[in-house]
Amino acid sequence: MGDQQQTIDALREALTRIEERDPDAPVPDFLDVSAPAEPFPEDTAGESEPGRGEPTEPGAEPGTGPGTESGTGPGTESGTEPGAESGAGPGTEPGAESGTGPGAGPGTEPGTAGEDEHEEEAGDLESLSPEQQYEKARAVVLRRLTGSPKTRQQLATALQEKEFSAEVITRVLDRMEEVHLINDAEFARTWVRGRHEIKNLGKSALRRELREKGVSDPVAEEALEQLSDDDELAAARELVERKLRGKTVPAGTGPEDRAERDKTTRRLVSMLARRGHAPGTAFQIVREVLDEHASA
Repeated sequence: MGDQQQTIDALREALTRIEERDPDAPVPDFLDVSAPAEPFPEDTAGESEPGRGEPTEPGAEPGTGPGTESGTGPGTESGTEPGAESGAGPGTEPGAESGTGPGAGPGTEPGTAGEDEHEEEAGDLESLSPEQQYEKARAVVLRRLTGSPKTRQQLATALQEKEFSAEVITRVLDRMEEVHLINDAEFARTWVRGRHEIKNLGKSALRRELREKGVSDPVAEEALEQLSDDDELAAARELVERKLRGKTVPAGTGPEDRAERDKTTRRLVSMLARRGHAPGTAFQIVREVLDEHASA
């Protein structure tokens, strides 16, 4: 009986040292895998399946480690090391579940479960104070303005999609206009100048695009005043010449040549119309350029 008690005491001491993660803790002979120990009388009632009771390092797979319950190691639950994810054991702070709560990893807010810290879910807005909602909406607007300028209507739509209240939206956007981060007139002027120079768009197409961006008609018309009639003619001519570059224009008077010329004219006029150029201007430019190419 004395030898048995000695063995029990040694086992308890070994388990204590293992739990403390002491790499130098001595392992008693009866824990040697080469000579498995006989089960103790008091353990026979709950004898584990074959293969259990072998010595392992702390945090080993379920079903290992002497003196375990339901196949888990000392101080652990579900076979994980203390403080591991989804373990909710020692090492995790209260309320941490599956990587959430104060014990969650870096980059996540309490209870977000990896949610993008820059995007606020609409349902969470109800739990925020008006000032907190204002700060969230302000952050959304600033992020949208980082890539490129936006109109007031574009930003209002983005905030409405996130279900911010009309009061918060108005307050944020008014402030952005006060500090000149939103300026529809400047946006319209820049848009007209850039789209005309790069895409050779006419006033009609530019007016339509500004309306889609939420720019009011008076502001759009003021921006379009930058373009003169000569500017539109030059843009239309450049488009037609670009399309005809490297192509042969029939110069004959026969039926086949006239049919081919008419087909080319229709295609070019349609192209100019899609770019916002007036039909009369389009026909005039196409005839001029085709005559120049035919006589070249």
